[in-house]
Amino acid sequence: MTDSSPSQRLLSLDQFRGYTVVGMLLVNYFHGFVVCPRVLRHTNDYNSYADTIMPHFLFAVGFAMRLSLGKRLARSGSADVYSRMVRRLLGLMLVSLVVYAVGKRVENWETLQGLGFWGMIQGPLKRDWFQTLMHIAVTSLWILPVVNARPIVRITWMTGSALAHIWLSHWFNFHWVNSPPHGIDGGPLGFLTWTIPAIIGTLAYDVFAQSRDKLQIGSPLLWKTFAAGCAVMILGYALSCGTRFFDVIAAEGNVSSTDKLATHPVFPSRSQISVKMTQEKGFSKYLAEAPFVPPPPVAERQWNYWMMSQRAGTLSYMTFTAGLSLVVYIFFYIACDLWNLRLDFFQTFGTNALLAYVLHSMVSSAILPFVPKDAPAWYAYGSLVLFFAITWLFVRSFEKQQIYLRV
Repeated sequence: MTDSSPSQRLLSLDQFRGYTVVGMLLVNYFHGFVVCPRVLRHTNDYNSYADTIMPHFLFAVGFAMRLSLGKRLARSGSADVYSRMVRRLLGLMLVSLVVYAVGKRVENWETLQGLGFWGMIQGPLKRDWFQTLMHIAVTSLWILPVVNARPIVRITWMTGSALAHIWLSHWFNFHWVNSPPHGIDGGPLGFLTWTIPAIIGTLAYDVFAQSRDKLQIGSPLLWKTFAAGCAVMILGYALSCGTRFFDVIAAEGNVSSTDKLATHPVFPSRSQISVKMTQEKGFSKYLAEAPFVPPPPVAERQWNYWMMSQRAGTLSYMTFTAGLSLVVYIFFYIACDLWNLRLDFFQTFGTNALLAYVLHSMVSSAILPFVPKDAPAWYAYGSLVLFFAITWLFVRSFEKQQIYLRV
């Protein structure tokens, strides 16, 4: 913990990050209640509002890394700067291991010996440890070598990472992440596709921080950037249309409607493609549901790699939400940096995001024992307001003292 004032940044970056933290608090606290709308939950089979939050985090991480690294390299030698970045990210990994504490694994020493090293860590490695903070740390380490490189190098790195994820998902990862204990946010290999919003964030920095004099309302560069974000979203949706080859009508004859996961989740078999093209005519039969629209039940379509799934860290999901992050950030840039608008609520959470993340689970643990999952709407929403109020009071108190939690 350090006692210092926050560094000078684009106001829009802190406001965007604050919005993202608020969204995370909302989803993490409220998702378990019966009255919670489906769009605020992670259901792992389509892109809900809840699923847009973590890509925003990685977008902001990439943006901030590019900003911070450039400033540090201008003042110090590259070896010192990169070694410090690596130490900080390793520190964040250590923090994540502490924050995501694992429950009791064994009852006695004999059982522990029987499990062996891999048997002891495989469950926590797959699910418990690889959550938000760990994904941020590992993804940041993965992109660190190219953060300050030319855009074409970063885009090539991002594309190569995506292709590696496709191949590994075909080999084993899709089934592994979706089998008990289920992985979270893509599991240990999720960093390969979390690279997409992070790299898009670095590219956004190139535009918004280095060309601010050219970014005014109606300027060609701003519109081109908006169009680029929309194009990435469209690409993500286009990739998701591959899910239609896993409609049950297109599945192989021995597939039961109770088989949740497709046998070949990445590359459909020839028989699947043949049945789909023979039995279903019309362009609409090849279009996936729009983002934020739930898919049909498993009896009508098996889970596959091309659906938008945060649990599996699928390519279509990461691509669509990376484009969405850019578009949402543009609106924050216009409102905050061009029109000088801001919300203190977002600013408080945005400038002390790690502290808010660490504290929110403690606050929710203090409130949730008194709020049943089937509580009526007025009681559940009232507890949500109380949760936000207490969390904000803690973070605001640290802000007034100019204490910011850094790694």
